[in-house]
Amino acid sequence: MVVRQAFNLVSRNDAVKRIATNAPLTRDVVRRFVAGERTSDAVRVAGELAGAGLRCTLSYLSEDVTDVAQVSAVVDQYRRLIAALEDADLTDRAELSIKLGAIGQALPDSDADQITLQNATAICEAADKVGMTATVDMEEHETVEATLSTVRQLRQRFDWLGVALQADLMRTEDDCRALSYAGSRVRLCKGAYRATEGCHQTKQDIDLAFVRCLKILMAGGGFPMIATHDPRMIEITSAVAVRHDRERSSYELQMLYGVRPDEQKRLASLGERVRVYVPYGADWYPWLVRRMAERPANLMLLLKSIGVPG
Repeated sequence: MVVRQAFNLVSRNDAVKRIATNAPLTRDVVRRFVAGERTSDAVRVAGELAGAGLRCTLSYLSEDVTDVAQVSAVVDQYRRLIAALEDADLTDRAELSIKLGAIGQALPDSDADQITLQNATAICEAADKVGMTATVDMEEHETVEATLSTVRQLRQRFDWLGVALQADLMRTEDDCRALSYAGSRVRLCKGAYRATEGCHQTKQDIDLAFVRCLKILMAGGGFPMIATHDPRMIEITSAVAVRHDRERSSYELQMLYGVRPDEQKRLASLGERVRVYVPYGADWYPWLVRRMAERPANLMLLLKSIGVPG
């Protein structure tokens, strides 16, 4: 309860947001979990991770963009990122994570779905030219069907396109079955956008749902991308992979930048394929607060850095 109250305070209180985005101590905390604000920061971190034997997925932080000019700016940002990764010879170690809410889905426009598809196509075309892949993030539960519809259309041209699914939603087991075909790439996470209906509410139920979804994906013909920091879930992932005679190259583990970095390196040293989710950009606040709420110790660290009593 205390953690949830803290989450509500940090995410919704404008005064706290202003303090958080300007306090020097907060910026120190942010640097632990966010690569930086510039394209060069993202490329630098991608290179550092590649040197440590890790892959990465880069996400430009910009959510629920409701202005057409800003949407265009996000698309241009991804083009610049792709070009910079090609210049740095990192296209084989990095992929893109794309939030549709940043490239048109949140526009108050009757043509929002078509605009989203056009912009996502432009990004995928640029990635495809340099041999990169991308995964579409899943956002608020109200957008799940629209997101999957856009992904289905995009996969007609870009069969390498991945999509994230959230295990806390009750529908996700069926979505995993539908997306476990050969060549399909699915990132399975527990879910950071808490829904009020149609979802599992307790940690135990979410964990059980996560494992059920994991088993469906591992039994299928696709490429599962298992996003978790939970040691128990990582052990279960390895055990299920062995049960289904999966080579380590046929799936991967994913973790957030700044969370358990030593474990990321340890797993990679054991032969696991490990990819680090690296966010960057000036609009880090809403993304970081959600991730802090998932890990109470990190949330308390953020609160203390801006002077909120624990």
